[in-house]
Amino acid sequence: MIVCPSCQHQMPEGSIFCEECGLNLMEVTATVQFDLRTDEFGARLGVGTETLADDQAIIVQIGDTSQTIDVLPGAEFVLGRAASSGVPPDLDLTVHGGVDMGVSRRHAALRRGEGVVSLVDFESTNGTFLNGQRLAANRPQIVRSGDEIRLGKLAISIYFDTG
Repeated sequence: MIVCPSCQHQMPEGSIFCEECGLNLMEVTATVQFDLRTDEFGARLGVGTETLADDQAIIVQIGDTSQTIDVLPGAEFVLGRAASSGVPPDLDLTVHGGVDMGVSRRHAALRRGEGVVSLVDFESTNGTFLNGQRLAANRPQIVRSGDEIRLGKLAISIYFDTG
């Protein structure tokens, strides 16, 4: 039996993805190996940490889509799904299966400031994951270009525009 390090679900030997949370079990070792949490954000410093210039865009890839989003320095960009009432999120993931994939209405946010982008979970029901590691609620984590964010079971890749 294999136990998923993210959700503790048990699966048969040889499983590549967790049946419960979708974690890629083949990448777990590499993620843990480079997890050097040393600053107030809990960022992984030293290996591939990237800064973001004020004029650089953030590219969000959900499945086959490639959507550029504008998160201004000092701003917060809310990820979630639409509700019949209340303030809608900046990026509505309803059209990407947000409801079925366990995305909360106000699930998480990307924050941009001091040349970095961070991700913070808003106490979501199904969790926010950065490169397979579940985030503690309300504790920002630095995001690097190429990182995978998972809101519930919905995977999103983040890239910093270099052009």
